Amino acid sequence: MPNGEIQKLIITEETAKIRPYAVAAVLRNIKFTKDRYDSFMELQEKLHQNICRKRALVAIGTHDLDTLSGPFTYTAKRPSDIKFKPLNKTKEYTACELMNIYKTDNHLKHYLHIIENKPLYPVIYDSNGVILSMPPIINGNHSKITVNTKNVFIECTGTDFTKAKIVLDVIVTMFSEYCENQFMVEAAEVVFPNGKSYTFPELAYRKEIVRADLINKKVGIRETPENIAKLLTRMCLKSEVIGDGNQIEIEIPPTRADIIHACDIVEDAAIAYGYNNIQMTLPKTYTIANQFPLNKLTELLRHDMAAAGFTEVLTFALCSQEDIADKLGLDISATEAVHISNPKTAEFQVARTTLLPGLLKTIAANRKMPLPLKLFEISDIVVKDSSRDVGARNYRHLCAVYYNKNPGFEIIHGLLDRVMQLLNVPPGEKKGGYVIKASEGPAFFPGRCAEIFARGQSIGKLGVLHPDVITKFELTMPCSSLEINIEPFL
Repeated sequence: MPNGEIQKLIITEETAKIRPYAVAAVLRNIKFTKDRYDSFMELQEKLHQNICRKRALVAIGTHDLDTLSGPFTYTAKRPSDIKFKPLNKTKEYTACELMNIYKTDNHLKHYLHIIENKPLYPVIYDSNGVILSMPPIINGNHSKITVNTKNVFIECTGTDFTKAKIVLDVIVTMFSEYCENQFMVEAAEVVFPNGKSYTFPELAYRKEIVRADLINKKVGIRETPENIAKLLTRMCLKSEVIGDGNQIEIEIPPTRADIIHACDIVEDAAIAYGYNNIQMTLPKTYTIANQFPLNKLTELLRHDMAAAGFTEVLTFALCSQEDIADKLGLDISATEAVHISNPKTAEFQVARTTLLPGLLKTIAANRKMPLPLKLFEISDIVVKDSSRDVGARNYRHLCAVYYNKNPGFEIIHGLLDRVMQLLNVPPGEKKGGYVIKASEGPAFFPGRCAEIFARGQSIGKLGVLHPDVITKFELTMPCSSLEINIEPFL
């Protein structure tokens, strides 16, 4: 450390509302080669993607310390007041201009949303007012690291203090290997807005005690405590047998932030032992599996629907809003549909609330096939349900369509009678029977729609589809359909 003072990073209270935490450290007299430099950059990128959750929780900045002079200040300013020359650019830009430039940058555009709509942007200065970085977007070009860099200043800013400390620990433990004094890290002092000052990196070691018989039992092996301690030591977890000879004391180094609980230690022992070396044994408990009743009913119905001359189709559980609403003459809010928050394509915006659009789209794709087309599907539909812990529930529906030069209502009606016969539901009003009653539906031809009641509840509709619906699905012939919920028949 030159003149014995360590580098200092001062955090101001302006950062509190946007990215309140920062940690820092220094790697002295590091020797980069092309490979080591590439690996250093790649490590930062990997950390950014996973533990930093695409820079939302933590952003890493690494700088050439010889181009800067401490102490450093981490603050937040109005975007129009931040002006600097960003990495790999030749002129200065304000933060507002940078945001617009990077909107088209394939690499950086994914991080803009983190601070884009905030009144203040985070920024780090040195004592001469040189901007080191504007986390989590871009570093300044002034302190850019090259293969010839000797001293590296590392800062991690973020919204999650624990993860920031872990990320700093990972970088310094991995790259202190290339310093002149191997595995030596120079600490940095960080002063928080409340005036308290801390030294980083923490590089905290901790000890855990796990019983050897627990490890043996969980993994399914029979090893002596001494052997288990050797296995764990091979996994960079320095271990020794203590106490009554059944307890193992394990030292967890700062390089193993993934060890959170005793079960992580058990897993490491299993990996060191070798999963393939664990003897396979039959479980002590004897259980007999049974088919899920709803799936059993579905399987039975599928075979009989096929026997009735209908062809089974399998369509996507997701569809566009138009498919389940506009094309069927409904308003999207009336469908109780579950929406996908970030749909990748217009075809997959909502979960289907009815199976009918999938069948009609299948017919549209198979218009060249000889008529009549008789199709069916038995699958789940999804609707919102605030009483469920997930806010939605599934219903198993059976849907069938008949597409020909004439509507063929009698064929669909006949199919309903056959399904009810198979389900042992007699026709008629009496208890346990089924009836159909004239009804209306926006998707159906007026006067050609009926609601089906079975066992005292409405289970669905059948009828001839409205010409508008047929046209919207790019079809040209009449079509009749049936859709019922089969869950009441379990």
